[in-house]
Amino acid sequence: MTSTAGRTRTSAVGLKAFFKIADLWQLSTADQKDLLGLTSDSTLYKWKDKPESANLDKDTIDRISYVLGIYKDLQTLIPANISADSWIRNPNKAPMFADRSPLSLMKRGHLIDLYRVRQYLALARGI
Repeated sequence: MTSTAGRTRTSAVGLKAFFKIADLWQLSTADQKDLLGLTSDSTLYKWKDKPESANLDKDTIDRISYVLGIYKDLQTLIPANISADSWIRNPNKAPMFADRSPLSLMKRGHLIDLYRVRQYLALARGI
């Protein structure tokens, strides 16, 4: 498998997983674009419709990786799916969230914000 073929396969698998999580989290189109670092609706719809045609850059792959990690951590920390999936929308008293929802922090569009939420949950898991 060539490097381009490998990246395309990774892109397709990552996007399919991301869109499944987006459905579970009931993310709007704007939310999804923010988490993926996109500005274009057409790119998002193209990726949704044909994920196998995407060849994502490192930043987007990293964003998807953090979302997958956040999802996994929530499933481990909060076993009830409904509670785990709604956690990202609920205001949080932890200092880094300042009574805002984790989603509001993740939607600011910076990769570091996804990393910070992932790290917060990883620390809560003790890893």
